[in-house]
Amino acid sequence: MRELKSSKKRTEQDRTKLTETVREMIKDVTARGDAALIEYNRRFDGCGRERLRITDAEIAEAYDMVPDSEVADIKAAAANIRAFAEAQRETIGTLEDFSPAAGITLGHRVIPVDSCCCYVPGGGYPLYSTALMLGIPAKVAGVRRVAACSPVIKGTDTIHPKTLVAMDVAGIDEIYAVGGAQAIAAFSYGTDQIKPVDLIVGPGNSFVTEAKRQCYGKVGIDFVAGPSEVLVIADGGADPEIIAADLLAQSEHDREAKGILVTTDETLGHAVIAAVEAQLPTLDTEEIAASSWKDFGEVLVADSLDEAVAYANEYAPEHLEVNVSAEYEAGVVEALRNYGSLFIGGNTAEVFGDYASGTNHTLPTLGAARYTGGVWVGIFLKTCTYQKMTPDAMMSIAPLVSRLARGEGLTGHARAAEIRMEKRQRR
Repeated sequence: MRELKSSKKRTEQDRTKLTETVREMIKDVTARGDAALIEYNRRFDGCGRERLRITDAEIAEAYDMVPDSEVADIKAAAANIRAFAEAQRETIGTLEDFSPAAGITLGHRVIPVDSCCCYVPGGGYPLYSTALMLGIPAKVAGVRRVAACSPVIKGTDTIHPKTLVAMDVAGIDEIYAVGGAQAIAAFSYGTDQIKPVDLIVGPGNSFVTEAKRQCYGKVGIDFVAGPSEVLVIADGGADPEIIAADLLAQSEHDREAKGILVTTDETLGHAVIAAVEAQLPTLDTEEIAASSWKDFGEVLVADSLDEAVAYANEYAPEHLEVNVSAEYEAGVVEALRNYGSLFIGGNTAEVFGDYASGTNHTLPTLGAARYTGGVWVGIFLKTCTYQKMTPDAMMSIAPLVSRLARGEGLTGHARAAEIRMEKRQRR
């Protein structure tokens, strides 16, 4: 593997200060509750509201502020996301009446969590698409209470109207104007205004991520995410301008986002680098995208598609694009194992999945795709087993369990099996 463009190497940073700051914020929220949330809102976002929950009137006002055409676009994207989530839900079924031996009945039920919080980032942009990606699968899964939170527009008392509209279209039950680590703490431990939830999902900045890490156990989380990333596998037949556009789409997320091209054609690699430089001045986000591309963009030349695939499987990117000749496409796709979401062919832009095709854009980063996928309807569901036995089945299995338990030195376990045998034998 040769480097046409290298990037800074990410190293393990000293997170001591971040860890301690977030720990103190969580302690503050658990001790002072809503007073702490209101204070943080005022300090970080210039928000003076005392009641954190968004009212129906505020949601109605948000609809008035968003053009009808944009509301229609949000609803069109929501329809695709909902349809895919419903199709996924149909693949997850109960298991009934499985019998490994006579008289033993085993099975499992698929049960939604009772409540969840969808964390929708605010930051520099209104990321209203994330409200759809989180709220819709939660509702399709059957979660009874779906709450959401997002930071307010800085200097105001309300969440961006597009985000509020998207939250409403997604069917979210409760919306709160609060963000940051303090929001994660509130939904984990509860305050007077915010009832705690069972599961928190959604991306966020380093403070949100660290708070999710620290609150995990008290509350469930989807995963711990880092900066956005895309990896493109391409051969000489790919269009360099399309690849450049896809790399820049990720680069504009933030200064630490990462765009990587792995190609078998050095000429294509040089063409993509040139195309990136040509397209950068056309972006309103040029400053951020240029910084990200300069520091973390990579163009690598592989000796073969097999080498490119091996690199992708080791890297386990959040987004993975395959842009190779038709005769190689199926083989490359089959060989790929580690990715958050896969985009196949030059027609399939990663940004289509970001917004409207139907798959979820809340995905694992920093190699986490080696052991988990992204947010989907199944993350809101629990698969819970059950069993039932007849008297004869109990008599058949109890001796085996007794021997196994005594082999571990757990006589209480053994007696729980043996007493049933003894009582049955006395009848």
